[in-house]
Amino acid sequence: MTLNELGNPSYIALETFRKSGQGVATPVWAVAENGKLYVWTDSNSGKIKRIRNNGRVRLCASDWRGTPQGEWLEAQARLLESAAEEEKQRQRLLTKYGWEYRLFRLFGAVMRRGMKPVVIEISAS
Repeated sequence: MTLNELGNPSYIALETFRKSGQGVATPVWAVAENGKLYVWTDSNSGKIKRIRNNGRVRLCASDWRGTPQGEWLEAQARLLESAAEEEKQRQRLLTKYGWEYRLFRLFGAVMRRGMKPVVIEISAS
């Protein structure tokens, strides 16, 4: 399976790896663009810490709880920590998810003051 075959699902299960090699899967929103996937998350999240240590990830289409809905795909992740990339991702998410994204941002503003967003770029390994 390739990233193109994965398509542009509403949710993906993104599996990152601890130093011990143990995988941790998390459901995330992702936007496909130019053969890559982009995920937007908080810089203090566990997945960011794990990607900084090891860029190897696995992913598959999932439901909102992260339950896999297909085959796992090996991929490589890197962090894009610029304001320009964050703004591009914000626009990608708004275009794809619309009111759901707006609601998520509203709850995020209330619950997570001081959140520093980071964009994860995922490409085939």
